[in-house]
Amino acid sequence: MGMGHADISRRGLLGGAVSVAAAATVGTATPAAAFARPRDEVPVLWREFVRSPFAHPQIPYIGRAGRRGGAACLPHPPVVADVTAYGAVTDGTTDSAPAINRAIAAAGRAGGGTVLVPPGTFRIDGLIRIGYDNVVLRGAGSDRTTLYATKNLTELIGVYGSRYGGDKSAWSWAGGLIWLAPTARWDSLVAAVRAKAWPFEGWTGNRRDEWQTLTTVAPARQGSWTVTVADARRLRPGRLVLLRLADDAGHTLLEHMSGGGPGPEAYRWDDKTKLTSYVPYEWPARIARVAGRKVTFERPLPLDVRPEWDPRLTTHVPALTGAGVEGLTLQAIETPQSPHLLDKGYNGVVFQCAYDCWADDVVVRHVDNGFGLVAASSCTLRHTRVTGRGSHHPYFCREGSHDNLIEDFTIEQRTVPAPPDTQLHGINVEGLSSYNVWSRGEMQMGTFDSHRGLPFANVRTDITVNNNGRHGGDASAGPLFGARFSHWNIRVTNGRAGLMKIDGLAPCSATVGLNVVSEFDQIDVPDFTGDLHSRLELYGTTDVVRPRNLYEAQREL
Repeated sequence: MGMGHADISRRGLLGGAVSVAAAATVGTATPAAAFARPRDEVPVLWREFVRSPFAHPQIPYIGRAGRRGGAACLPHPPVVADVTAYGAVTDGTTDSAPAINRAIAAAGRAGGGTVLVPPGTFRIDGLIRIGYDNVVLRGAGSDRTTLYATKNLTELIGVYGSRYGGDKSAWSWAGGLIWLAPTARWDSLVAAVRAKAWPFEGWTGNRRDEWQTLTTVAPARQGSWTVTVADARRLRPGRLVLLRLADDAGHTLLEHMSGGGPGPEAYRWDDKTKLTSYVPYEWPARIARVAGRKVTFERPLPLDVRPEWDPRLTTHVPALTGAGVEGLTLQAIETPQSPHLLDKGYNGVVFQCAYDCWADDVVVRHVDNGFGLVAASSCTLRHTRVTGRGSHHPYFCREGSHDNLIEDFTIEQRTVPAPPDTQLHGINVEGLSSYNVWSRGEMQMGTFDSHRGLPFANVRTDITVNNNGRHGGDASAGPLFGARFSHWNIRVTNGRAGLMKIDGLAPCSATVGLNVVSEFDQIDVPDFTGDLHSRLELYGTTDVVRPRNLYEAQREL
């Protein structure tokens, strides 16, 4: 992909010209058909974007979201282990979790490869851990291979309390019965939970002073691919580094994440203690090129780099890379959904401190929480589905997760009525998470859960939603939205506006191609005062919007 703005603009404008010419040809040849077919609508915002794709004020550049910059093809490493050779059986009574984990460990020791799970239903009384690079757990298809989980994370690991006190269970937003995380992260988390201490969750987490500075970084603008560093001797192409931006006393970093201007400047930040605990902002990125002191990343900068934020490249916990889960269903034993924030941890598939990892053709059933991204970046979740008795978070994205792609996803209608005191969110994003994409989804229940913690520059596109969920988020976590959220071609089947039509809520946002909706049930007021500098375009229309899918269109550029 070219990195110059001019090249992208020419391609984008050329594609638009071809589309217009084709439409004109159809209209001339078959006038009746042309009148019968709704006219394609190209938003003004799209025409603006192709002229300035990396620094548009309302639309983020997410064309490189996902594993390996959004690569369409997933790797297929050779099979190096079959779980049945390690003792896994489908008799319904034998716990196959130890055998599956032994097969995964053998693949890890071999340097990676595919661990095959044949057709059938395998009972697991423990969780499945993938902590080795380049190891893929592959079933025969989500309709043929099932892992039947009989226990929850509270039983398997212990009570995981909230770092903010009270009786809340952190299994309500963390951990999975299939858990992809580097071994160092797993070991420290389990030890902390069992010691009733807050565990080390993120890339540096509550032990930030242990990580080394590789170099400081000179000022640069959001959207730049290249930065100048003070010392490049420890940097090399292919290395994964962490760009860290601290905040200053005036909270100008948080203001910048919110789009800047009078509204964010007037906002009271100091008492938002949960939000400020997420800072520094930590963005993992792989180095593409080093030329002298010039360092080019595989993605453009998510924010400005300013000296007052003490910008630097640092080390971090070793990431899990190149690992995946494919072709299986994880089914938990069916139990009633727990009251809100008291989840026991019948959770699905979670990626933690994972980079360039993926899930494909994976179903989770009867879970408390479905698919999770916790300090995970550049991962792809494709053809995933949440089904069964109903979930708290069908999908969650938190603790500074960036540049992930969730596409062709489904949240099915729950199979039993919701018990009292439970809550349904939907596709969740929070905790300074940025540049994540949800694309081509069918949500038979749930909502676009911006869960406070100032997530920014996230995209939801080409999604049909029965908007019956509610967002969450503690007041101490600050704003629902930062700048540059985009909702593009969204079809709301029950006509509820909340968290869909965001031009009155999200600063510097874009709502493009939304059917007519109205406010009812949970109604929010904007966090910031004054002009939000947000845009609403082609309201009352959906499928005639071109491009139909914002992520795919950015990829084609």
